[in-house]
Amino acid sequence: MEHSLVMIHVRFANDGSVQEVGERPAAASPQAWFNHLSRNSHNSYEPLSGGRGVFRLDPAAVEQMQAAFPPVTT
Repeated sequence: MEHSLVMIHVRFANDGSVQEVGERPAAASPQAWFNHLSRNSHNSYEPLSGGRGVFRLDPAAVEQMQAAFPPVTT
């Protein structure tokens, strides 16, 4: 049985703030989404070189975390 993971890439600015993060809900800023992932992912983050990092999560966990941010209505 194959176990698939979602890889969420993060890119940081020189000052350490989050510039870009994948799978981000429209209602969340990049920093807020990174903070939420960090608090709720239990050691699934791996720092990389060059101001980057990656979360490796189950698809169901990503969907559950995205649900914490209600959709944006215009």
